[in-house]
Parts: sequence; structure tokens; C-alpha cells
Amino acid sequence: MNSFEDNLLELIRSHPTLYRNKDKKHKSLILKENCWKEIAKSLNKKRQNVEITPIKAVRRIGDELIVLCKVPYQIDSCRMIVGTTSYRLIPGNQEGDVVYSGQGLTTGECGAHIKNIREDWNGNVTCVLPPQSSNIEVTGTMRLLVARAPGDPHLISPPQPQFKEEDIFSAQCVVPNGRPAAKILWFLDDEQLLEGVHQPVVTDEPGSDLQTVSQNITRTIRADDNNRMLACRAEHEALDQPREAKRQLIVHYPPKRLESGPITVFGLKLGAEGKLNVTVRSNPPPTAVWMVGDIRITAPHSTDNGAITALEPLHLGNGHYNVSLHLARITKEDVERTYYLQVFNDLGREEFTLRMSTMDEPAGVELDTGAIVGIVVAVLVLLIAVFLGVFAFATDRWCFAGRSHRIDMPDGADSEAPLPSHDDIKGSENPTHDHAEYITNGNSKLPEKKPDTAV
Repeated sequence: MNSFEDNLLELIRSHPTLYRNKDKKHKSLILKENCWKEIAKSLNKKRQNVEITPIKAVRRIGDELIVLCKVPYQIDSCRMIVGTTSYRLIPGNQEGDVVYSGQGLTTGECGAHIKNIREDWNGNVTCVLPPQSSNIEVTGTMRLLVARAPGDPHLISPPQPQFKEEDIFSAQCVVPNGRPAAKILWFLDDEQLLEGVHQPVVTDEPGSDLQTVSQNITRTIRADDNNRMLACRAEHEALDQPREAKRQLIVHYPPKRLESGPITVFGLKLGAEGKLNVTVRSNPPPTAVWMVGDIRITAPHSTDNGAITALEPLHLGNGHYNVSLHLARITKEDVERTYYLQVFNDLGREEFTLRMSTMDEPAGVELDTGAIVGIVVAVLVLLIAVFLGVFAFATDRWCFAGRSHRIDMPDGADSEAPLPSHDDIKGSENPTHDHAEYITNGNSKLPEKKPDTAV
């Protein structure tokens, strides 16, 4: 045997998946295909470095494909094996289903433009080039997958018609017999689901190169899932549009309130009819019981005199119900009373406290970003002003300057004697300076005032 055959046997021995029937991986066409790819790459490295582009391609029937093989030396021939047929490719000759593509043999390029791809071309495409310095041709191989549309997806899910909130829901989507395997996406209505999606599992069909893919999803059921459509969507290169399998989720949950705390209904008028309204979410539909003083009223019923009626909960859609109490004529006693409401179904209950008011509903105060910024700036300015005032007071600055000065009176002087006016101070042009002349250290006397002399 020559060196090429020796290398081939050595590489095959290193991949027992190809020949050991007891090997668990022996039945997998994908794993065996990967083994052959590794062997082909190793052989090419040992024989000659052939650069082939692309290594793998998926095309539909009727599509085109360009495969380019390149070696770092000049060649004088180019062959391409597509399916079971070997094509000799000549630059300039563009007739046929497989023709030459590239920059010329002198550049070391052996390329093929494969037109009108057929089903029977699925498999390896091999380029065969002359060697640089031996008598063994060099080759490069790529994998062409001629896409074949898979079968319709199957959605396998629990058989029960409905679920409860917080139930753990599991389902599986199976898309059979595609080449290559289809891609599975999960949707809840128009929302794509990513959380709880498991890794897809691809299996080979026995005696075929077709593949079946399956994928599981696990989800904690929520009240918002009620009436939504779960879909597994199959996408594939051979499909013009995705295919889907669906089922609707029906979710039961206890009544849920939409607002917290006591409820006050405003805008009612004495002597007129009125209505107390509460909106709840519930599935199945809720039962409503009102407590008006000592009277218990279950909807849909009225008091004996018909003055108060508990109406049947009105379905607003998507599990929302309007629960109402109608009063034929509102009295002062009605306004002063507290009303109690119980809403329940088989899964739980919710309780409400209501009051009515003849006042208009207070307008809500909504501040935009500009108003909030203005308030913050005003507060900061006020704080700075207060700080500066305290600082000036503590350090005798600005308007507080001179507040600690005092006038010492001589012994025996009348403490009630007034200070001289500015008019009595001759030549006074600076009141502050002149006034300071009367401030002594306690040892000097105040200057005597000269009597006015007629001129």
C-alpha cells in the first residue's frame, strides 16, 4: 500500500464509530459524517493543502451554488465530482449544469458553478486537482445539503382542558423528516417564548439522511395566560412559510382585585339613584355577595322593597368582571354607611370595603419632569438663603454689621438722653463715620453740643 492508503487506514482506526457496531454512536449518521469530515481534512493536510469554500451549504432544489477550490501553485486541469458524476471544468466553457468558475488555472483556482441543483446531488462535492510535485491528485470536499421540507409539526401536551394558576405546564414539539433538521420556535400569541425552552434534540431517520427534531418547553402557568394560544413554529429552508401546531390555554384562578384598600365612589347625589362598581378578574366567573347593614344580598337579587339590587357580574372580556350594587334612591343614611362586598369562586375569594360620597372626585395632582425640577431648585435656593442669613448673623456681616456696637455713657449721665442728630454734627457727610465718633471705650466723655449762634 502507498502512503495515502496507510494514512487513510490509520485515520479510520482512530474513529471506531465508523466500524464498531456495538458503539452507541455507530447508528448516528451525523456523527459518522463528522468522522469522515475529520478524516478528509486530515488527509488533505497530509497530502496537499486545498482550500475549499464553502465547507457546507444548504440549497433548495433549483438553486445555484459556487464551490471554489484553491491551491498555492499553478494547475493545468480541474475536475469536480457532483453527485455521482465527474465534471472536467474548462475556463471559458459555460455550457452545462456544472461549469468552471474562478480566476483561471494559472492562479491555482478550480471552481464550479453548479446550476439548477437537483435532489440527487445531495451529499459531497469534491474537487480534484493535479499535485504540485507527485503523481497523486489532491482533493477537497464540501457538503451540499439539498433542502427537503419536513413534515407538519406535532404539539404534544397534557390532555386536561384547563389548568390552574401556578401549575407547571410541559409540552413537546416534534418536526419530522427534514433535511436538514427544522428550527423550532415557541410563541404565546405573538410573544416569542425564550424562558423554559429546552435544547432541541435531533435524531436521524433509519436508512435515510432525513432528520427529526424535537424540543420541550416548561412554563409556570399564570393568570395572564388564560385564553392565549400556545404555538410551536417550524422554520425550514425548503418552506416558503413556517408551519405551526397550536393549542389554547384555559387557566382558572381565584378573584383578583385591581386596586388596593377601601374604595370610595364619588359624585353621587342625595335623592337620585346611584351605583357602586368594582372591577375584578376571575376565572371561572365569580359570585358576588353584598352586605348592606344587616342585609345580605347575593347577586342577582334585590331587597324586599326593591330599593337595593345586587346585579349579576358583567363580563367585560379577558376575565374582567364589573360587580355592581344599584340603589334606587340615595339617602343620607346610605352615604354614612359602609358597604362590604365578597367575590368568590371555587379557587378563592376577595373582599372589598366601599363608601359613597356626594362630593366630586378630587382631581389627581400630576407633576411633569419640569415641575419637579422647578420645585427642587426652589427648595435649594431657599435653603441657601437661610444658610447665608444664619452665617451673616453669626459673623456680623452685611446687614448685621455693627449690631454689637454699644455707646458707653459717662458716670452720672442720663441714660435716657438722646443721641445727637445728623443735623447737629457739623460737616457730617458720612453718617456712619460721624456716628462712630460718639462710640468710646468708657473713659472719654461725649463732646458738648455748642449752642446755636445767630448769624
